Amino acid sequence: MAEIAPNPAGSTFDHLSLEGRVALVTGSTTGLGKAMARSLAKAGARVAINYANNQRRAEQTLTEFREAGLQVELFRASVIDPEEVQRLADEVRDALGPIDIVVISATPEQPLKPIEEYDWEFYAQLLDFFVKSPFLLAQTLLPHMKEQQWGRIINIGSEVFHQAWPNFSAYAAAKGAQHGWTRSLATELAADGITVNMVSPGWIPVERHEKDPQEDKDEYLTKVPAGRFGVPDDLAGLISFLAGESSSFITGQDILVNGGKIAP
Repeated sequence: MAEIAPNPAGSTFDHLSLEGRVALVTGSTTGLGKAMARSLAKAGARVAINYANNQRRAEQTLTEFREAGLQVELFRASVIDPEEVQRLADEVRDALGPIDIVVISATPEQPLKPIEEYDWEFYAQLLDFFVKSPFLLAQTLLPHMKEQQWGRIINIGSEVFHQAWPNFSAYAAAKGAQHGWTRSLATELAADGITVNMVSPGWIPVERHEKDPQEDKDEYLTKVPAGRFGVPDDLAGLISFLAGESSSFITGQDILVNGGKIAP
């Protein structure tokens, strides 16, 4: 695949365009991941959408994106398994080109429980998704990024880490680890032209929240200064910005997307 040349002096260059770039969004056939993949593709990137389960839903998403004229391909892989991560990277490279941008969005279930009701197996599962998966993806994709001296690694965090929600200790612990990993890797890779950032949404209702109690939603909304719930595109637009040229001096950051809720 052809590489993007630096912007020649005096030439016109769209810093918001992702034309020529290849992006992988993990866990991207539904919810926030789907919105982020769509946004990257609309900006011109060739996008690998990924899923581990629910093939029917994944194929519906692929059809929807292609009918919209977007350059996308669908890949099934578990992003917490080293062999599958390598296979995923190889298959994306063969179909679309080497991966320049990775958005780490795949997540398991996130039940709220008091500490006594958790077990270490569940804690370990969350660490797999929020620490092991970013680690595996970075190690696999960095050779290409370092070779071209350009890359974007974007972790999806959560306001839960900042807000100290009760009964969410496993999730908060894993997201906290991911936050620290992001900051450390950002300083390590900055000289290679690779940015590493985290975007932390508040409660943005998507398909998996359909059965959440309405009283919980109403209570949460009273704490949002913007006076409304976020929508997936509130997050997706920021992801596309961080994936492009205009964000090249932004790294090691954790950006909250939650309508102005300030951490206690």
